[in-house]
Amino acid sequence: MKNTFKTLILVCLTVFAFSSCEDGNNTIDEVLEYETGAVLRTLNVINAVLNSSDDSSSFSVEVEEQDEEDGALLESVDIYVTIRDLSPDNGTTTTENSLVKTVPASEFTNGPLGLPRATLSATFGEAVAAMGLGDDDYFPGDLFIFELKLNLTDGRTFDAASAAGIITGGFFSSPFQYNALLTCTPVPGDYVVDMHDSYGDGWQTDDGNGGSGITVTLGDGTVIEIGLCSPYGAAAGTFLGGADCTANDGYDGSATVTIPAGTSEANWSFPGDRYGEISFEVYAPDGTLLLAVGEGEGVAGLLAVTNCL
Repeated sequence: MKNTFKTLILVCLTVFAFSSCEDGNNTIDEVLEYETGAVLRTLNVINAVLNSSDDSSSFSVEVEEQDEEDGALLESVDIYVTIRDLSPDNGTTTTENSLVKTVPASEFTNGPLGLPRATLSATFGEAVAAMGLGDDDYFPGDLFIFELKLNLTDGRTFDAASAAGIITGGFFSSPFQYNALLTCTPVPGDYVVDMHDSYGDGWQTDDGNGGSGITVTLGDGTVIEIGLCSPYGAAAGTFLGGADCTANDGYDGSATVTIPAGTSEANWSFPGDRYGEISFEVYAPDGTLLLAVGEGEGVAGLLAVTNCL
């Protein structure tokens, strides 16, 4: 009886092992499959903001190419661009994916891992020319979507359409596609931000007790931060629990953001709304309402505050 039992166990284990090896849905199988292709691994997105007032303003990203021959198959990388129109008030613009330039393998250099690396870039002027856009076809707040197409010496091409989730994130970080936000040179002066909290306990943004404020990053790297102070002691150590936040009655407060003359760009960002209680308005130096975010409508990310010279 014991021998029969052992035989049954052995048969079951053999069948289990055979089935496991034949399973083609394992993550490791996917990795091995993609090692026969090629990727452009993102090392650093250097700049993803384009100043629409400056043709030389550029999108740039540092990438590393990896293929089954450790980079020996690299022939070139094509940079394509298209527009995503997020400013329908001035009409809707659509374009085909347009070739901006081709970067040959000779412009890549060997990195510390022995793989080809390069900084790939395209200026605002180059992108506009490639898409054939006129001045009325784009507006600050729109997105230029840059796509990289990797060409190998054996004739194969890899791009965003051929990339699967296993290589777009994680170590490979190879999306082949990047968004660049259009901004402009801002009108200098004092911008007033009226801030509100419906619960009456100041702001809690990216922290349950306080957190970060709205940030305005100027072209020279200066960062201005504003937000309603939180009354909670646990907010200490965050901007909204510090000395530079805006004093308030729990519900309302105002702050002024001064943009100096000669500033090339000003990018506004919101850290998020933890409890859905926050609202605010941004006014230009002449009093024009530039942006109104209703209660609970604010999401973390760039704010569409544009007031161009």
